[in-house]
Amino acid sequence: MKNRVVRGIAGTFILVSLLLAIYVNQNWLWFTAFVGANLLQSSLTKWCLMDTILERLGVKG
Repeated sequence: MKNRVVRGIAGTFILVSLLLAIYVNQNWLWFTAFVGANLLQSSLTKWCLMDTILERLGVKG
């Protein structure tokens, strides 16, 4: 369950930041890069900040 929530949040962040980059300012692409970098590091280290945040909010794995 939690993995699906993390993937959904990451996908939403990426799509929203891309729309903001198109319609507002290209600097929003830095946010897209940040999300991508966090996804990459979580695949290597098996630790994800969003997992920690969701656990503290009470979302069960």
